Amino acid sequence: MVTKKATNVVWHEHKVKPQDRETLLDQKGVVLWFTGLPSSGKSTIANEVAFQLHQLGKFSYVLDGDNIRHGLNKDLGFSPEDREENIRRISEVAHLFADSGAIAITAFVSPYRKDRDFCRQLLGGDRFLEILVKADLKTCEKRDPKGMYKRAIKGEIKEFTGISAPYEEPLHPEIVLDTDSLSIEEETEVVIDHLRKKGII
Repeated sequence: MVTKKATNVVWHEHKVKPQDRETLLDQKGVVLWFTGLPSSGKSTIANEVAFQLHQLGKFSYVLDGDNIRHGLNKDLGFSPEDREENIRRISEVAHLFADSGAIAITAFVSPYRKDRDFCRQLLGGDRFLEILVKADLKTCEKRDPKGMYKRAIKGEIKEFTGISAPYEEPLHPEIVLDTDSLSIEEETEVVIDHLRKKGII
């Protein structure tokens, strides 16, 4: 992880606390971390969950892997080091969203357990929900909406997760969504029900 270079800075406490914002929004600020192979359905599910939360009058925001690489992380590639920095940055951003009282929804391949664990430690266990969007490699290859697997198999894309780069499944995710057997509606319902049971919404 990045070494802190600024040594002459002091944390400034604010009068409005996270609990105050959560009371105002009538929800808890958390991070829903969707992880899985490329084309497993992370972004699709994340956006549907956000839509359903909006319908329920709850405030959320989706931080999508591809979208983030158009701006905040456009200087990063896909080497292990860049992947680590990609997730470090988005973890910090997601932490700020959760601190604001929002339900931050991330959709990132985030292939390494240690990088996802960094976000869990940053947030604290009760404010970080790891959601495995499970789909086997063949299913992901068939979906392949962006044609990435075909290009990766041909060697046109280097360090592609599932083909030429590893993916480490979560060992103890809060939620597992089997996209081979569940519909998008069923997957969304599983997530929303979990949020209700945990008192997040």
